[in-house]
Amino acid sequence: MATNEDAPVVGARSRSVSAALFSAATGVSRVLGLVREVISAQLLGVSAPASAFVVANNVPNTVRSLVADSALGASFVPVFNELLVKGERERAWRVASSALTLATLALMGITALGILFARPLLSFANMTGEQLDLAVQMTRILFPILILLGISGLVQAILNSFDEFVLPAIAPVFWNLVIIGFLIYAFTVPDLGQRAVILAVGTLVGTAVQMVIPLPALRGKGGRLRPLIDVRDPAVRRILILLIPVALGLGLANVNLTVSTYIATYVDPTYAPRAIDAAFRVYMLPQGIFSVAVSTVMFPSLARAVAAYDFTRFRTSLADGTKLIIFLLLPASAVIAVLAEPIIQLLFQRGAWTAAETPGVAEALIAFSIGLALNGVILLLTRCFFALQHVWAATAIALVNLVLAAGLSLLLFGPCGVWGIPLANSLANIVVVPLMWLLLSKRVGHLDNRGVLLSALRSLIVAAAAGAIAYGIWSVLRAALGESLVAQLIEVGLAVSIAGLAYLGVMHLLRVPEASRILALVRRRDIETTS
Repeated sequence: MATNEDAPVVGARSRSVSAALFSAATGVSRVLGLVREVISAQLLGVSAPASAFVVANNVPNTVRSLVADSALGASFVPVFNELLVKGERERAWRVASSALTLATLALMGITALGILFARPLLSFANMTGEQLDLAVQMTRILFPILILLGISGLVQAILNSFDEFVLPAIAPVFWNLVIIGFLIYAFTVPDLGQRAVILAVGTLVGTAVQMVIPLPALRGKGGRLRPLIDVRDPAVRRILILLIPVALGLGLANVNLTVSTYIATYVDPTYAPRAIDAAFRVYMLPQGIFSVAVSTVMFPSLARAVAAYDFTRFRTSLADGTKLIIFLLLPASAVIAVLAEPIIQLLFQRGAWTAAETPGVAEALIAFSIGLALNGVILLLTRCFFALQHVWAATAIALVNLVLAAGLSLLLFGPCGVWGIPLANSLANIVVVPLMWLLLSKRVGHLDNRGVLLSALRSLIVAAAAGAIAYGIWSVLRAALGESLVAQLIEVGLAVSIAGLAYLGVMHLLRVPEASRILALVRRRDIETTS
């Protein structure tokens, strides 16, 4: 008889510590990512080669999101966890080996096609001459990351199923360090085009290192991966069936980004793609530290709740996760919006990046920040659909998001310019979140609508006050200290820190549960309201 003795059993305290460690590792990676972007900005500025790299990098990354990495993992985790819950550990590892073998073979074929048809793939962007040739060259260099990320995505999914989050989260740290090393070397090369190519090569090498880092953590998990194809196993077939809608559901978000980048080339092929990409990198810092961490850590738990038919725990976890993401991202959104220009100036304005290029990027960052919290909620809600294995619903919603964002981008980029494109993405989120929430409530029962709305309203009011505090502190310090690099670090650093502490302090005084959970997490105590 199958038992659940082999299933991972994780308590509330363990999940809390996992979330904290995952956030810390992700935070280090995101900070290094910003360092990478700072060096890249100094190296390439906002130039034709820089925009060519953005377009070239988006093409394989879009394909990657459709068939590898997160999509493969999201279709795999519910099936793998279900087998573990049933006590079928040996079969679970056979299924994992089959999934990895099939994915690797498929990704090798897609990579070959991508390299062969790189130029037609880029023909939709408004690039010509040397910029187009450079983009084609870098796309061909970058396409093999599909294979590497497919392997690392499945390995990460296996580790996450055992609630092993830290080592996979550390791997991107080394990815960033490798790329930073290549960027430093690129300073020895005077030509901007050659510098961009070095960045592409560094990205490929960094991805290979990222793939290798988590592999040792597979030891001691009760099985091993090996070359194997067993499509007769119903579990393998179910992963393959789930992969199509899951891939579309997750991948359409990256298709959205690629479509936005292509539209941006029609605004200004030299400036707009790189400007939007730079703003997006800053926007993703709090997104990656907070919402990605919460969604990733909760996903295996949600999948196990579904496997055990415990929908009360599922609903409670969903409400708690949503409140926590909103609590964390609304103040980040407010502070980023009011300090967008000094943040961009501090991070990027040096070397090949001039003062004239900063305002447009700051406007794009403000537009992105409007949808920051909502996008974080979308990440969590999407994982909920995947845990339920109701993947076509998530795919349909992602398609709605894509159509809305693309349509609004076409309408807004004319009158608004560069920042109209990120604004379109933020506005689309306003429609998508209520739609996802409604569909989930129909599948799992009544959700805590009132509690989530009241929590969001309270966070919004206090976050607005925190944004005002941040801007006031920055204004006073800027008038007193000026615009040197050290002065900018002090001005932005103190403004963000004091505003953040003020927000957390006020919310704690108001007895907001999320504030207590954060403070308890810092003290390494139990932050869960329910186990």
